Amino acid sequence: MKIAVMGSGGVGGFYGGRLANAGYDVSFIARGSHLAAMREHGLLIENEPQGNIHVPRVAVTDDPSTVGVVEVVVIAVKLWDTEAAARAIAPMVGPKTAVLSLQNGVIKDDILRQAFGDAAVMGGVTYLATNISRPGVIRQTGTMQRLLFGEYDGRRSPRAEQLLEALLRAGVQAEISDDIRRTLWEKYVFLVGLSGTTTTMRSTIGPIRDNAQTRAFLADVMQETVAVGRAHGVNLPDDYASQRLAFVDTLPAGMTSSMHHDLNAGNRLEVAWLSGGVVQLGKPVGVPTPANRAVWDMLALHASGSTTINRP
Repeated sequence: MKIAVMGSGGVGGFYGGRLANAGYDVSFIARGSHLAAMREHGLLIENEPQGNIHVPRVAVTDDPSTVGVVEVVVIAVKLWDTEAAARAIAPMVGPKTAVLSLQNGVIKDDILRQAFGDAAVMGGVTYLATNISRPGVIRQTGTMQRLLFGEYDGRRSPRAEQLLEALLRAGVQAEISDDIRRTLWEKYVFLVGLSGTTTTMRSTIGPIRDNAQTRAFLADVMQETVAVGRAHGVNLPDDYASQRLAFVDTLPAGMTSSMHHDLNAGNRLEVAWLSGGVVQLGKPVGVPTPANRAVWDMLALHASGSTTINRP
C-alpha cells in the first residue's frame, strides 16, 4: 500500500512513522528544518512509557509532484492550509486514491470534496496528544492514540479494509466508523468546547469545569454545537452535550487544547473553523450560536497570530 502524508507534524508524523516502521511505503511531505532533519536522521517518535520508535530512513520531500499517484493521501496540515494542501497533493491523487483528512473540525472535507469529488474523500478523526519536540522528532504525551475513519456512505469499502489492516499492523488503535459524519461531530462537540473555553479563559480545563459560571459557558458552547449538528441531520442525541460535560469531568485537571498552546506561542489559531465554524453552519439552519460567536469574537485579534501577545 502506497501512502503519502501531507503535513508531517505531530499527527502526520506519528501515523506516517508508525506505518513506515511497519514496512509500508510512506512518503512524507514536510518543509524547513523538519524536512532537513528527516532527510539526515529519519524520523523519531518519542514516548517514554511505551518506548521510542526510530525509522532511520524515510522518503521525504517538499514537492508532492515527485511522489506519483498513491493509494491514500493523509492530510494533517493546519486548517488554514487546507486549500493550499489540496492543490499541492493533486498530482498524487488518481481515480481510486482515498483522500483522508485527520484535521480538526467538520468543514475540512467540504473543501476537499470541491477539489476531488465526493468519492475520493474519506472521513477521519483522531484522538492523539503529539507535537514536534524538535526537527525530525515527534513526541507523544501519554498513551492515547485512536483513529476512526470511514466512507461517507457507510460502506466497508475494500480501500477502507486495506487501510485498517495496515494501521492495525502498525500498532495503531484504528476502527472503521459506519457513520463517519456522526463520528466527526462527536469529536467536534468536545473540541469546540475544550478549545473555545481554554483559549478564551487562558486556563486548563480543571478550573473551568469547577467554576459554576465557566462550567455553564462550556456547556452552552457544546450544546450549541450539538444543536447545529442535529439541524444539519447529524445523528447526535439531544443530550449529547451533557454526555460530553460528564466526560470532561473525567479528564486530568491540567488538560488544555492545542489552540490554547497556539495562542500562548503567538501562532495562528483555528478558531474560524472551530467555534467560527459552528456560527457559520448555524446560520443557514437558523440555530442561534451566541456562545460560539463570543469565542470567535474574543479571539479575533489573535486569530492571525502574534509574537507580541501579553501572556499571563
